[in-house]
Amino acid sequence: MKINRRSFLKQGFALGAAFSLADLGGLFAADTPETASTPTPGTGTPQLVAVKGGDRVTMLNKAMDALGGMKAFVKSGQTVVIKPNIGWDVAPDRGANTHPELVRRLVEMCKEAGAKEISIFDNTCDNWQKAYATSGISKVAEETGAKLIDGKDQSMYRKVEIPGAKKLKSPQVHSLILDSDVYINTPVLKHHSGAQMTACLKNAMGVVWDRGFWHSNDLHQCIGEFHLLKKPVLNVLDAYHPMVRNGPRGRDESDVVLMKCLIVSPDLVAADAAGSKLLGHQPSDIRYIPIAAGLGLGSMDLEKLNIQRMEI
Repeated sequence: MKINRRSFLKQGFALGAAFSLADLGGLFAADTPETASTPTPGTGTPQLVAVKGGDRVTMLNKAMDALGGMKAFVKSGQTVVIKPNIGWDVAPDRGANTHPELVRRLVEMCKEAGAKEISIFDNTCDNWQKAYATSGISKVAEETGAKLIDGKDQSMYRKVEIPGAKKLKSPQVHSLILDSDVYINTPVLKHHSGAQMTACLKNAMGVVWDRGFWHSNDLHQCIGEFHLLKKPVLNVLDAYHPMVRNGPRGRDESDVVLMKCLIVSPDLVAADAAGSKLLGHQPSDIRYIPIAAGLGLGSMDLEKLNIQRMEI
């Protein structure tokens, strides 16, 4: 059974003082009126959109409208790869994988923008056919016409060099990431036993073949360095009911907390900085976030960003 944020804390599993009941880690004002849309001072398109209070599809629709719609990221005739987290053979309510309805709406948006071909894959941890089916992603692909790709097919990975990398110099990367015109990153926000948190930056571990190398060669440095190769054009972070303990797979639904949030940004460092605050951390607490920021891959200083906050 899912539990809400307040009940979770009352049961004694508090994540620290930064895990604030009032404002979801400082991303939202405590007394923001319903249906409010309150951009941070600034002009033009926001650099990050934070939405809370609605269902996943409604929140995604609102966020994408604020960013100019999917046509701002996908042009007619382009090929698109959508990379969710589908690593685990568990049902959507467990919070281990990106929710299928979020993936479905992204596929629909890409089709509406004129995408020629849309592919979905992950290099899963559990058996890939079972993970795809139990997560609900297989059904989404079947019903939308997206191509569901076997992420365990080693022939689809190519060794590439990453200029400027100190640790992750030559990973084997899935050809869809290398060759697709548009790379959309849509992870689920959750606890991770080894890296503290899984979100946008760490989701790249599902696009390489040799991720064991990452674990034995400074995991956080490798997470940051990978994105010197290629960054997603859009990051959609599913924070509807994050797994806050026993990640990355979780044990049961008691590991998730109902937050009803969605973070969307072209900047994967900023998205992870926002996600870290939802889990009760400061961005600097998650070591790969300042590493990625230091490599020039995005901004972790949320106070300096043009953020649009919406409450539904």
